[in-house]
Amino acid sequence: MFSEIISAYSWQETTDRIMAKTAADVECALSRKVLGIDDFMALVSPAALPYLEKMAALSRHYTQERFGKTISMYIPMYITNSCTNSCVYCGFNRHNRFERIILTPAQIEEECKAIRRLAPFENLLLVTGENPKAAGTDYLEQALRTCRPYFNNLSMEVMPLPTEDYRRLTRAGLNGVVCFQETYNRDRYKTYHPAGMKSDYEWRLNGFDRMGMAGLHKIGMGVLIGLEDWRTDVTMMALHLLYLRKNYWRTRFSVNFPRMRPAAGGFTPNVVMSDKELAQLTFAFRIFDHDVDISYSTREYPAFRDNMMTLGLTSMSAGSKTDPGGYCTYPQSLEQFEISDDRSPLEVADAIRRRAYEPVWKDWDKTFD
Repeated sequence: MFSEIISAYSWQETTDRIMAKTAADVECALSRKVLGIDDFMALVSPAALPYLEKMAALSRHYTQERFGKTISMYIPMYITNSCTNSCVYCGFNRHNRFERIILTPAQIEEECKAIRRLAPFENLLLVTGENPKAAGTDYLEQALRTCRPYFNNLSMEVMPLPTEDYRRLTRAGLNGVVCFQETYNRDRYKTYHPAGMKSDYEWRLNGFDRMGMAGLHKIGMGVLIGLEDWRTDVTMMALHLLYLRKNYWRTRFSVNFPRMRPAAGGFTPNVVMSDKELAQLTFAFRIFDHDVDISYSTREYPAFRDNMMTLGLTSMSAGSKTDPGGYCTYPQSLEQFEISDDRSPLEVADAIRRRAYEPVWKDWDKTFD
């Protein structure tokens, strides 16, 4: 399990190693075809900032070499905001007072129809709060079976589950799971997740192993930028990715590093990442792993997403609603967070084509399952 691997790494020592990287370390990393974790540290260190143009060019080269000039399009569907966690930064925090919604199968089907009217999406991401009693595996299985006739590729961003539950959901049409560790800082983790299922650091961290053992087609990883030092957090995530690739080599992987957005509760980020730093991180991950899917959500604002789409990204969401039933059933329900890019899916697709790239609505078929 990865929890045993990461226990050998000191957060402070890792931070110190990153901050001690020099221009020579960056140049050495950029000269390699296969990078190790020390090379990744150099590319996310302050010493790499003068090398952004070279990093951008390499990132673009490796992305086009592996993925061509394409951007895969997906859309999230929030099916419940019911949650038993107390995450201090999240609008779904159980202490926030608002109406909790759990969509019925009929309402989920109406949301599917509304999304299909927006654009020809085939990649759907189902998102839930974490309430295993009210919206557990039985509910998730029914939701997948309801959505399956409308979409070829179904992923979920849900609470960590046992291995057998992942296998069960795969039989119901699940292709991939996205899970945000939020932060890899074990000592500070409970500060942000004081109660609920999510307060168990190891259960969440080892969930990626359970996904791999279940044979999921794709696993999505992420940290939330705004909690702890981003350079150390993403280095731990890069280490985690190396481990998962070695142990679950049949699985595809994606990474996401969303910057914190305003949400109910008013949590103030501890760390603010600039656009230049997010670009640096994106380039570093592409140079580190040529095959990983790098995704930007509508948390990021339009001009920045447009500028980055040719420099390392491979997938983007569009037209997103972060409230359950937001496409037609409950358009005024509470959002998990505010979005920055409110363009329609077709407007985003036009922006992609203007850069001589192709929006890809479908990259998986039900017959592959």
